[in-house]
Amino acid sequence: MSVVATHARGRSGPWRPAAGHVFVSGYVVLLIAFGVAPTVYALYLAFTDGDGRFAGVANFIRTAQDYRFLSAVGHVATYLVLWLVTLTVLVLVLALVVHRLTSRWSRAALRFVYYVPGALAGASSVLLWLFMLDPSVSPVNGLVRSLWGDTLVHVIAPGHLPWIFTVIAFWTGAGGWIVVMYGALNSIPNTVIEAAKVDGAGPVKTAWRVQLPMLRKWIVYMLILSLAAGTQLFVEPQLVSQASFGVVGTDYSLNQLAYLYAFDQNDFNGSAAIAMDLLIVALCCAGLFVAKGGLFDAD
Repeated sequence: MSVVATHARGRSGPWRPAAGHVFVSGYVVLLIAFGVAPTVYALYLAFTDGDGRFAGVANFIRTAQDYRFLSAVGHVATYLVLWLVTLTVLVLVLALVVHRLTSRWSRAALRFVYYVPGALAGASSVLLWLFMLDPSVSPVNGLVRSLWGDTLVHVIAPGHLPWIFTVIAFWTGAGGWIVVMYGALNSIPNTVIEAAKVDGAGPVKTAWRVQLPMLRKWIVYMLILSLAAGTQLFVEPQLVSQASFGVVGTDYSLNQLAYLYAFDQNDFNGSAAIAMDLLIVALCCAGLFVAKGGLFDAD
């Protein structure tokens, strides 16, 4: 039998799942159950009214005209800009610093230290930071007083919250990305780095001209996932609102506003419309990052 006939017979034979299909099957099931299905249901609610009749974009218009909507958009947008810029700059700098250490034990110890805060749940991190930000009990009360005020009420004033949430998010989420970027730096061939040294490039120029461009896809990947997480801002302002006894409103973020629509006003259609707004913005920004960063371009 010829090779062509053998291949043709193989293609026409019964399909057998490969090992990869088996490994991802559990994820696919969970993705459909807890990702795709809720999204489809939210899409249905966003375009219908309380009686299940098609409402067009009425829910989107009604929620956008809510006096709390634009302020929530501004809060989330400010936080996202601060968070993504801070995350990108500091993660790359710290990953480059760890990568340049000569001691293997020093690198391992720093990676462990960076990663540990990420083991805390979001609510636990916020409670810890409420303690750290209270000037009356904080171990760094001098720094807190000089930056934001003498009392917890002054510290968690609405104008300070984007910075505070950025600090909390960086403390809990940046360590994992530092480890990821460190691994990506290790994937750069030593011959490339040696060639840069031969051409007279120092550490800074090598990082700027060689290493960072080769990390472009990893940076885009980090930005997409961090953007998706940042748009879901909820736990931090919700706990700060409870701790401040109303100084910070319960409608600070879009997710909080969606929660109020669903469970305070019993308006699940309006809540779904806000959720779809977040999804559309996140998808558009992710598409922009992918297009500009060449995430799926073949090397």
